[in-house]
Amino acid sequence: MAKKSTKKNPKVRATSTIWGCAIGMLGVCVPLVAITESGIILPLLVILGAGGGTAAVWFAPNKEQLEETQLTQTIKGLEERVMNLETIYTSLPDSTKPFLPSEIKEQ
Repeated sequence: MAKKSTKKNPKVRATSTIWGCAIGMLGVCVPLVAITESGIILPLLVILGAGGGTAAVWFAPNKEQLEETQLTQTIKGLEERVMNLETIYTSLPDSTKPFLPSEIKEQ
């Protein structure tokens, strides 16, 4: 399967949004740190928050993959059921097989 482009990958978009906001908050933190003399606490919290958000985005399960796996399992189950029905039908004696509509038209 080919890799999805970064424009369509929601994890990449979410990460870029998180870090875009974090850079903006760091830009606001610089003057606030100078005014309040709070030290590195505020910028450190911004970076930790952005890192935690990024980790949450990338470690979250991929919903599309889960749905695709479930769909594949359903299709396999249906194929097995059809094969079982075909096996049962072909193993029946000719006298017990029902007439098919095409057989009725030919007679």
